[in-house]
Amino acid sequence: MNPKLLSGLAALLLSPALPAGAADVEPWKKPENAIVIDAYELNEIDWSQMLSDKRIAGFISKASDGLPESYSCKGDHGGDTFAHCKTMWRKYAVSRELYETRRLLARSKGLLWGAYHLARPGNPVDQANHFLAYANPRDDEMMVLDIEGLDPARYMSLEDAQVFAGHVKTRTGRYPVLYTNHATARHIAANRDRYRILSRLPLWYARYRPGIVGSFPMGNWDNYALWQFSAAANCTKRRCPYRVKGTENDIDVNVAPMGKAALRQVWAFGSLLPEKPFEALDTMLTASIPATGALKASVEAAAATGAVAQTTGAVTLASGTSVTFSVSVAADAGAGLAAASTATVTPGHRLVEITPLNYQDL
Repeated sequence: MNPKLLSGLAALLLSPALPAGAADVEPWKKPENAIVIDAYELNEIDWSQMLSDKRIAGFISKASDGLPESYSCKGDHGGDTFAHCKTMWRKYAVSRELYETRRLLARSKGLLWGAYHLARPGNPVDQANHFLAYANPRDDEMMVLDIEGLDPARYMSLEDAQVFAGHVKTRTGRYPVLYTNHATARHIAANRDRYRILSRLPLWYARYRPGIVGSFPMGNWDNYALWQFSAAANCTKRRCPYRVKGTENDIDVNVAPMGKAALRQVWAFGSLLPEKPFEALDTMLTASIPATGALKASVEAAAATGAVAQTTGAVTLASGTSVTFSVSVAADAGAGLAAASTATVTPGHRLVEITPLNYQDL
């Protein structure tokens, strides 16, 4: 294996910034941790002011967005050819030139450079080719797959995302970094047997909280590669986790779990993280279901991997009346682990809805 492809992996394994079983609180306040800016074409930046912050080590720019658009101004284009051509002019002339200008400027000032693809529904191979044609990534530049959520009607499905990542690897010899939020990362980690590639991509983690205690380890992720901690969602004129000179409140800011020199050594990443062993499965799943008000409920069911088990549960009302109901449980649980869950109890229909039942989500 190419030694360069191992560098990003080594950083996540050896980084001392996040001890196993713990997470930092406000690591951006530690001057030794590097800061990385990411932006899209509408972010306004005064580069001379921004570069006065010597903690800033890198800049990640939006590159492509979904499927490639048609360059042709012929045809009706949904009934508005003029509007379509104006959009194409902005996306493929102005924004592309801005991308190249920012890259030239950032690299000339010694910043690390990266590019991300905003993943949309549609053919993942075409989107990967679109990203590589747009970003034209160099060997020392970070490539990023941006998955904004789990709704396949709005964002690329996780199945397609794996195809995208694999195609980028085929063409470049490197895997991209995965950018996503906590809920999506948790879902991927909980189902890492289904997402054997996504769950092993280095994680660029988006969560706007001062701390992430309890978030890591998460599946194959013991650490984050970058943590996006500040954006328009939590940065105002009055209060902001980290104020970047020369930018507006909508700029995205990230912290690395290491200093500038260490980040430079691993920046391009490109390798998959090690896959942790899958734990042996118990044949018994116990779900304790906390209920509000006067309802109390518990369910115990036998379930094997991939199987659906039928059992019964009971709801006891404040009056002492007991209502029974059947429950179908489909779940995997690690040996000796109990899964806690929430329940929606409707005694009139004799139904309990249990979600989630995967212990890795808890």
